[in-house]
Amino acid sequence: MSGQRGNQEQKETNTEPGGDTAEEDGGEPGGEEVRSGSSASVKVVLVPEGHVMTVAFAIELSIHELKRHLASELRVPADVLQISLDGRAVEEHKSLMELGVRPHSSTRMEMSSTDPSFHPLRPVRPLEHDSMPDVITVQVEAEGGVLQGVVVEIERPRHQKAFLGGYRYRLTGLEYHHAAVQTLPKRRPDRGVAVFSRDTQTVELKSQAQQCPVNASTQMTGIGCYVSCMNDRLVTPGTYTTADEHHDRRLRAVIRLQTFARRWLAQQAVDHLRKERARRSAWLEMQERRRNEEKEEQLRDRRNRWLNPKRQEDFNLLYQALEKWRNEEEQRISSSLRGAERKAALCALLDQEMDLIAAIGRHHIAVHSDNYDKAVRNFLDKSASPHQRRAADGRLIEIETQNTIRARELRDLYNSISLTTVSQEQRLHFLMTLKHTVKEQECALTRDIVDLVDREVDLMTRGVKSAKLEGLRKRICTLLLQYIKTPAFNPEVAKLLTVPQNPSQLKNDTILCQYCHRYLRLTDFIMSASGSPNRQCRQCARLNNIARSRHDFTFYKSILMRLRADEQRLNAEAKIPFLLKVQDMQYLVEAVWASRSALSANIDLYNLAFVRWDRQKDWSPWNCILLSKEETSAHLEVEDVHTTYDTTLIHEIERKHAQARRHFSQVPVMSEQLDTHPAAVLGNQLVSKPITMAIIKHTRDTQTSDH
Repeated sequence: MSGQRGNQEQKETNTEPGGDTAEEDGGEPGGEEVRSGSSASVKVVLVPEGHVMTVAFAIELSIHELKRHLASELRVPADVLQISLDGRAVEEHKSLMELGVRPHSSTRMEMSSTDPSFHPLRPVRPLEHDSMPDVITVQVEAEGGVLQGVVVEIERPRHQKAFLGGYRYRLTGLEYHHAAVQTLPKRRPDRGVAVFSRDTQTVELKSQAQQCPVNASTQMTGIGCYVSCMNDRLVTPGTYTTADEHHDRRLRAVIRLQTFARRWLAQQAVDHLRKERARRSAWLEMQERRRNEEKEEQLRDRRNRWLNPKRQEDFNLLYQALEKWRNEEEQRISSSLRGAERKAALCALLDQEMDLIAAIGRHHIAVHSDNYDKAVRNFLDKSASPHQRRAADGRLIEIETQNTIRARELRDLYNSISLTTVSQEQRLHFLMTLKHTVKEQECALTRDIVDLVDREVDLMTRGVKSAKLEGLRKRICTLLLQYIKTPAFNPEVAKLLTVPQNPSQLKNDTILCQYCHRYLRLTDFIMSASGSPNRQCRQCARLNNIARSRHDFTFYKSILMRLRADEQRLNAEAKIPFLLKVQDMQYLVEAVWASRSALSANIDLYNLAFVRWDRQKDWSPWNCILLSKEETSAHLEVEDVHTTYDTTLIHEIERKHAQARRHFSQVPVMSEQLDTHPAAVLGNQLVSKPITMAIIKHTRDTQTSDH
């Protein structure tokens, strides 16, 4: 230690922020005379680590000397150190006394490095000294009994080991010490016993024999041995058992054991069979209940579609029911009436059919209006939705752009203009907002919108009723929607428009419909299984179905969806079920399989499904069989169909496969999936087309009569 040592009372110095020092007890500020060699405690805060170093430094020395001292302690160059007091840099030529530091007081300074990348400030003091202060202030009693504070700096000299051997490198002068001679071995205490003598290392062996006592006994009374007869009993010999009798008794015992064991095993087997039968019965009941529930759900859905149609398929169902009713009435009239009465009844039937068609048409218009409003709102919501990206950690990130914000503003404006139950003040506010929005662009469309807005405002100010403004408001909504769908005004809708903006692309994607003679896009036509579009657009196909055939493809669509789900579960790479269309499935069901099960002749289309004929091969029109849902589970358990089914049935199935192969081989996409070694084509067994159509018609009549 430097300064006075002793057991004097130790007292820490209170420092205020900003470097102000607290006066020591027993003296007044400014009353102490500055003596040469007086020192003060300097607390240096290392920035940005926050570590505090305390140094006892002479107050007459300059800041430059302090930086040199700290640079040697921290092992960094002195020119990279920067010392500041109260947030301001301190000049190097000034001393602590010029900065206002009093003798035997303390101050606080910050020190940082101008080059923290190569010369960071880290304390080099050992960790075991962190809890001990570098400088302490003790109170020493001076002459006259006055207590005087003395700053004492604690020195920690490093322990220097004694040089016990090594060598010196001549080029650099460095000394290298031997590790073996630097640490003296720990001597064991002398226990006074010689442990290295031969006597303590050799075991002395000794051999000695010993006889163990043996107990002996006797049953005879003799001299020196008395045996009491108090507990004796008389034993009478029984029947003599021969060896055959003994073996026979053991055989009967073995048979009895085997009987009980086999009885137990039989009971276990019967219990197992009983449990399996109960489990099988429960599974069959569950399957039957599931099929009944599924059928009831289909009938309930069909009834709901009758009462509340919302899609085009629902209206096809209504037209099919209308056609069924017309055929039944026409047959009844033809069978019961003749001559003029028959013609009058048919005319009345025609009038009723026209009324029903008109009612269905009115309902279709109302549903189309509702669907149009929903489609418009979905379109606006899609255009206003933010862009979504998947981050590296799996989170979904939404990105807002200027275009999406513009689309959201236009969507909100359209929703406001579409409202009908608003007050007149709110309506005027919405109209003014619309007017200012569209006036940003100058074109014929925006001028029409502005004119219509001014017209409605003028009519509203004149007190015209809202019912008379309904047409004008619909016109404004229509023009506003056209404005929103223009990519020049709303760039976000460009990716949602069905009509491309590029004329060259529109030219290559346009086909002429041979029925309505309109040029329509490729998406407006039904694609066939060959990949080429039909020459009839969707609208013409719908009108043709309503006016003539009135088919309902719901049955075939459900069969196709079930087939795709089953094949996707069995083979994820299945292709053929996804190449087929609903019309192809209709041909398979009606023309090939006559709309009935191949085993039970079930004609309920709700209960029919396609499965593989050979379960080891993928499904295809030439490897399939139409069965009821109860028969599919049993058929899929068959290992070899040629040994399970009858030969007549196998020939009939192969004939149907040949017919399907011949039909679908004309499709280029399907012909690529044909087997390399197809089955023999039974051309002489194929049914001619008129007979097939007659069977189909008879089947359809039977089905309609059932439903």
